[in-house]
Amino acid sequence: MVAPKKGKNASAQSKPGRSLALILIAIVALTGGMFASGHTTPRLGIDLAGGTSITLRAVPEAGQESAINKTNMDTAVEIMNRRVNGLGVSEAEVQTQGDRNIIVNIPKGTNSKEARQQVGTTAKLYFRPVLATELSGANATGTPSASETGGASDKATDKATDKATDKDKATDGDKASGTPSDSASASATTQGRAASDALKADPSPSATSSDGASPSPSASGDDSAAKLQQQYAALDCTDENARAKAGDGAKPSEQTVACGQNSQGQWQKYILGAAAVDGTEVDEAEAVYNTQSGAGWTVTMKFTDEGSKKFADITGKLAKNQSPQNQFAIVLDNEVVSDPYVSQALTGGSAEISGSFDQEEAQSLANMLSYGALPLTFKEDSVTTVTAALGGEQLKAGLIAGAIGLALVVLYLLFYYRGLSFIAVCSLLVSAGLTYVIMALLGPTIGFALNLPAVCGAIVAIGITADSFIVYFERVRDEIREGRTLRPAVERAWPRARRTILVSDFVSFLAAAVLFVVTVGKVQGFAFTLGLTTLLDVVVVFLFTKPLLTLMARRKFFASGHKWSGLDPKALGAKPPLRRTRRPSRPAAGPVDPKEA
Repeated sequence: MVAPKKGKNASAQSKPGRSLALILIAIVALTGGMFASGHTTPRLGIDLAGGTSITLRAVPEAGQESAINKTNMDTAVEIMNRRVNGLGVSEAEVQTQGDRNIIVNIPKGTNSKEARQQVGTTAKLYFRPVLATELSGANATGTPSASETGGASDKATDKATDKATDKDKATDGDKASGTPSDSASASATTQGRAASDALKADPSPSATSSDGASPSPSASGDDSAAKLQQQYAALDCTDENARAKAGDGAKPSEQTVACGQNSQGQWQKYILGAAAVDGTEVDEAEAVYNTQSGAGWTVTMKFTDEGSKKFADITGKLAKNQSPQNQFAIVLDNEVVSDPYVSQALTGGSAEISGSFDQEEAQSLANMLSYGALPLTFKEDSVTTVTAALGGEQLKAGLIAGAIGLALVVLYLLFYYRGLSFIAVCSLLVSAGLTYVIMALLGPTIGFALNLPAVCGAIVAIGITADSFIVYFERVRDEIREGRTLRPAVERAWPRARRTILVSDFVSFLAAAVLFVVTVGKVQGFAFTLGLTTLLDVVVVFLFTKPLLTLMARRKFFASGHKWSGLDPKALGAKPPLRRTRRPSRPAAGPVDPKEA
């Protein structure tokens, strides 16, 4: 008899230890990464940890349906994230859901009413003249003086340049070499551009009013001026809470104080005049890489007709002042995002801000400028507030439900499969361990938060994983019923069981993927967990369950068909072993003459 050839399958079957070693290495590596990251528990969602979850729906203005697009939604998320951070919340999440929803998750300990007011209102963008500015907090140098302005590094400079409506003419103007008559712009820019054509950012992080004295804002009365002076003196922009309250309640027509960060990452405080131009009067803003002048990344602005007039008026007035009173601040939600200074009136209806921008910084500023003109409003679809106590109770209830489900599955396996239940329980433990470790790692990696629907998905996954074991075990039993011994039965049953398991898991994963795509909110947590555990089921069955059963089939307890092994041939009603018998020889062809007796 010729021995069967040993191919790749035979080699893999004879060395199941390799698969077990591979999954063991993966478990150890993932567990080590979890402890190394410092996140040893999964990140909990609002419904389990407590907090406030707000779902906002974008509503475009009439005839502006195209305003709901990825760029505008991302800009809205960025603005809302700044607002939530302004509340002093360090673990808040602001993210898009679908194509027109924004989810804001704010953890426990935050004033939910204040949070709703912050994220639910439209952002306010204004152009305000700068009356005084200096470094704040530990970086402050005491009473600022005008001499400090001239010694600052030009690294922090921004430059806004008047652009004529005729592009060719604007290009010629950028290359002009004339000097302005205005004494406030007597020097050329670092790029060699004519100073008469420039609106430059203040290069000093500690500039003050021109007389070098303490800031003295112009107010309608002595009381309001003194109050503003006190607010400015007491303002510490390095304090997160102080920044959030700076300028709180100030009307656009009033002077105010504000904070802003310069390009060196230092916080400055400002006294700002009444708003000269509203953000809604910015018609368009975009980040552009300027190759003609070598200025690098710049931000171009175009104003409406009314905005053009106001901008020309305020820049004309600012050009007559000395630093820092020739600056105007771009203020978004009471925070200064840029403070360029002007050397002449900009009457072209458009302007360009340039300086030491990289692409990300230019794009961010352009988005903020554009946000004031976005034809979008956001309406609350739902607001869910969960106390920490209630969240803890829900988490406890979810864990109890999972433990009960797991216990019932184990009892069923023990009763029906007996010794085989050892393999099934070990596989369930490996699957549960991998799920826990991966969830703990996904929290800091992609922001995954375990919510109550996700816990439900994990509980459902217990049944899906056990179903895969049952399919394989029943295939093995079918082979034993046909009269085969255990080791051949294990190998012959695997191809059929493998096909069924893959088809079943593919259907489950497809359902989870569709559910994740078409749903919004917490249901996505259920879909994500279901999809993750379905993929892990395939990994565990292929790399752990099958190799472990192959090893156990070599043990006498299972191979002999012990009555407690779950593979007793008599209990399974196995047929007698198949035996090969010799077939009777056929008679020779042609008629055969009968013999006489």
